Amino acid sequence: MSGYGYSGGRTRCFMFWQEFSKVGDTVSTALTSQCYAGADEPSQCIAQKEDYMECLHKTKEIERAQEIKKTFVKNAAREGTDARKAAEKGATGVIVNLGLVHDN
Repeated sequence: MSGYGYSGGRTRCFMFWQEFSKVGDTVSTALTSQCYAGADEPSQCIAQKEDYMECLHKTKEIERAQEIKKTFVKNAAREGTDARKAAEKGATGVIVNLGLVHDN
């Protein structure tokens, strides 16, 4: 794997790939993860693997963006309801801005 993309520069995940999977020995034709080769247990390499997979697929980023969007839509709907209530009060002729009338 050269690490160079179509435009000639490094790909966005190449650094994570280097950390996770380096050629352990030149005799083997398959890529051997240096992390897995040097680790006592495979669980020691989970962080590098998760970083690389997140860079490739952006699952956590997408999940977080959807969560933020859902909260934004919920807040916008609530603010719209509040604005509608304020407009209805204004249409009835009750003075709202001076703080003389309180909602209960």
